[in-house]
Amino acid sequence: MKEEQPRTFEASLEALEQIVRQLESGDLALEKSLELFEQGIRLSRECQERLSQAERRIEVLMRDNQGRSVVSAFEPSQGETNETDDESPF
Repeated sequence: MKEEQPRTFEASLEALEQIVRQLESGDLALEKSLELFEQGIRLSRECQERLSQAERRIEVLMRDNQGRSVVSAFEPSQGETNETDDESPF
């Protein structure tokens, strides 16, 4: 029996987005909606766990030579924009 490989974070997120689109369409039977909702919850938890693991790895990498966490503000490079800095008329 072949073991199923875990999905990548991006694949899980795409699957979750697809489920959301299907549920938002409202064209599903109740049982199918519940089934998709359950799958969505599993995918959401899987994505959250992967993000938590990545955060823990980053925290370990960001320790100084004495094991203390080093925290610094994120500064986007010149090519990146900050969405909150956009001037919007709304």
